Amino acid sequence: MCLPRFDSDAVFASLLGGPEHGRWLVAPEDGTVVSREYERGTFVLRTRWRTPTGEAEMIEFMPTGDGRADLVREMRCISGSVSVRSELLLRPAYGSTLPWVRHVDSALTAIAGPDLYVLRGPALEPGDKRHTGRHDLTAGESATWVLTWTPSWVDAPPPLDITRALEDTRGIWLAFDNAVDVSGRWGEAVRRSLLVLRALTQAETGGIVAAPTTSLPEDPGGERNWDYRYCWLRDSALTLESLLVHGGARAALRWRDWLLRAVAGDPEDLQIMYGVAGERSLPERTLDHLPGYLESVPVRIGNGAVTQYQADVVGEVMIALAKLREAGTVEDDFSWPLQRSLLSFVAAHMDDKDHGLWEMRGEPRFFTHSRVMMWAAFDRGVRAIDAYGLDGSRDEWARLRDELREEILTRGVDPDTGAFRQTYDTTQVDASLLQIAQTGFIAYDDPIMLATVERIERDLMPDGLVLRYRTATAGDGLAGSEHPFLACSFWLVEQYAMSGRGDDATALMDRLVGFTTELGLLAEEYDPATGSQIGNFPQAFSHLALVRAADALSGENAQPVTSTGAR
Repeated sequence: MCLPRFDSDAVFASLLGGPEHGRWLVAPEDGTVVSREYERGTFVLRTRWRTPTGEAEMIEFMPTGDGRADLVREMRCISGSVSVRSELLLRPAYGSTLPWVRHVDSALTAIAGPDLYVLRGPALEPGDKRHTGRHDLTAGESATWVLTWTPSWVDAPPPLDITRALEDTRGIWLAFDNAVDVSGRWGEAVRRSLLVLRALTQAETGGIVAAPTTSLPEDPGGERNWDYRYCWLRDSALTLESLLVHGGARAALRWRDWLLRAVAGDPEDLQIMYGVAGERSLPERTLDHLPGYLESVPVRIGNGAVTQYQADVVGEVMIALAKLREAGTVEDDFSWPLQRSLLSFVAAHMDDKDHGLWEMRGEPRFFTHSRVMMWAAFDRGVRAIDAYGLDGSRDEWARLRDELREEILTRGVDPDTGAFRQTYDTTQVDASLLQIAQTGFIAYDDPIMLATVERIERDLMPDGLVLRYRTATAGDGLAGSEHPFLACSFWLVEQYAMSGRGDDATALMDRLVGFTTELGLLAEEYDPATGSQIGNFPQAFSHLALVRAADALSGENAQPVTSTGAR
């Protein structure tokens, strides 16, 4: 529970520790969860409980559009009678701080440094550094609590008008959902995924976080634990593309405006990620007081990958901005000069190795995927001049684009297998290569792509799902292993669909969509042996890849037009 922003300190951190690190329990005594679901088109959560004496329903939501930071939890007795147990342990600063708690005007207030939390609702009693309560309800009765955050140096906001807040919140979500153009076999999964992408967007700034969690492990019990509560340019660019396909041009334009603010300045200062308002400093540190989810340590906040050079990022951004341009957005005296600067940055780093899409913490290398994305950056620059009459170094960009094509086809293809390889100095493949055809560099059914798919199927799909790469041999600088990466598996669906393997695409898509939780959510990875979601959750990358895959199967994601000189 991080308020008021995705990257704020958590006040409930028991997921990464125990109850003593902060939690808020509200549940019927001896109750069993019967079902959980979001109201259609919203993030209003309904949970149905059954007890030996009756049934109850919990309605939970975070009010949207009012500039406040609240969480509403209402327990309603549906039939019979229920006894509702409450336990509140407010622990700011990721469970490390015991706040000063007192009762003010029938509300419970807790203050610690910059944070003030106010709980309004049925009274809870103090004891043993926590607050507890028991509330008996019969059919038709309810108990409602509202937890509100505010800066500690201002007065607490007035009590929330819960009925109006619920109506307004439903209305805001439904307005977005109704504007989404979705149909087809996987329409509901696509609809929920687009809602997730919208929900991962910071309302005030337009920044899209990769996930709202930190340190949910890729390797349970291991060290592959990362903070994803920041805005990766790559994730945001791909989200923009998905929103454009489904009628979300307004949201896409907000992202462009966020991007322009975030990266404005010297192109040499370009980062792969930023804070939700465009902050540049995201230092990584560990929270050693937390034992970690499933004892996975260290628990990290911040992200050290912010300092990495990842050569693919500008290509991802240029592709997305090109699609926004194609959708009718007119470049101005800020947006196009910025893109020219980004291309100057790519040109200045033509000879530099990078850490790749997967943010490997080993030595930099020449990643084939990264080089293709550099090609795509120059290609979109050339197209912008040719098709829209914009100004720029066309001849220079075209020369660099063509040099990269020759280099990639010479050094990025394994001469023995005819497949793309992960880096110029290896024979291994990785799943990022599935994105090459998406750029228009070559066709989906080009022999090199087909050979690459064959290698991926042989080397990276032990369970019929796609691993990012072989952790044992890839030299990513970390101990342990990981599970199949859901976005990569969706990329394979797209590749199958666009290369004539429709039956394989449909079968894999059905399997992947079947992994979504009862709330329609996906994590970063999936463990087919246990049926567990793995990694930070929910994950923007997984949901936007689901949307792309469904579009490919429905024909909405047509094969990109290849540029001059493409195979």
